[in-house]
Amino acid sequence: MSTTQFDGVTVQTQASVYFDGKCVSHGITLADGTKKSVGVVLPAALTFKTGAPEIMECVAGSCEYRLAGSDTWVRSGPGEQFSVPGNSSFDIRVSEPYHYICHFG
Repeated sequence: MSTTQFDGVTVQTQASVYFDGKCVSHGITLADGTKKSVGVVLPAALTFKTGAPEIMECVAGSCEYRLAGSDTWVRSGPGEQFSVPGNSSFDIRVSEPYHYICHFG
């Protein structure tokens, strides 16, 4: 999966800002009602909690992530993705801006 553009979407103009500005995202809704977010994580080491399952797709930059319950760090770069179960968490380490699309559900 390598998404470069979404057509015919509704964009939330108010950004969601997390971790004192280390992560900024905008919610989008596709014509079929599917919700996603697009954003950037700036250099940091953070822990995100999930409600719904998520697929994190890297658009630019890179990160290392570790899923809850794992001791293994995995690298993810442009065009790559990783899945996170719902009601879980993941750690992420970023040394350069990591641009992503979060696919929910």
